[in-house]
Amino acid sequence: MAYASKIYTAAKLLMSTACMLMLSMNASQAIQVYKSIGAHGEVKYSQHAPQVGKNIELIEFRSDGRQNNAGQMAGKTDPNQSSNAQTAEEQRVAALEARIKEQEAQANAQRCQSLRNNLTNLNVGGRIYEMDANGKRQYLDGREIELKRERVQQAITQYCSNPST
Repeated sequence: MAYASKIYTAAKLLMSTACMLMLSMNASQAIQVYKSIGAHGEVKYSQHAPQVGKNIELIEFRSDGRQNNAGQMAGKTDPNQSSNAQTAEEQRVAALEARIKEQEAQANAQRCQSLRNNLTNLNVGGRIYEMDANGKRQYLDGREIELKRERVQQAITQYCSNPST
């Protein structure tokens, strides 16, 4: 238990030292840190390539504290690296566009449901009215109801994916 605690403390000290080194660098510089697994399974960090160790990984940090991909320095990327990676701004824009599309789909679904409800009311029969500009009821005759029914059916056909009659 005490051995594990010492390893944990040493790893924290090494990481904090690496962070302090990163902060003291100029903006155009980057620091390389080697991460490896020691003989007893402990994780080690070093500025120098380890002579003995398993799973050695090179980690590059920029002066602003962000981690670079291996081989990526000063905006130059590895030619083997995929160019499909999106920047944070592109990801934000894509997320916003997806959210807008989802909201439009929800609004369209609500419009379609409202149109279907209107068609149902028109098909039920009975007296149907509209409110005029003064707030008074204007009852529709059979011809006006039939015109409204046709218009609502056309709107359902145009705007809804599953036309309903």
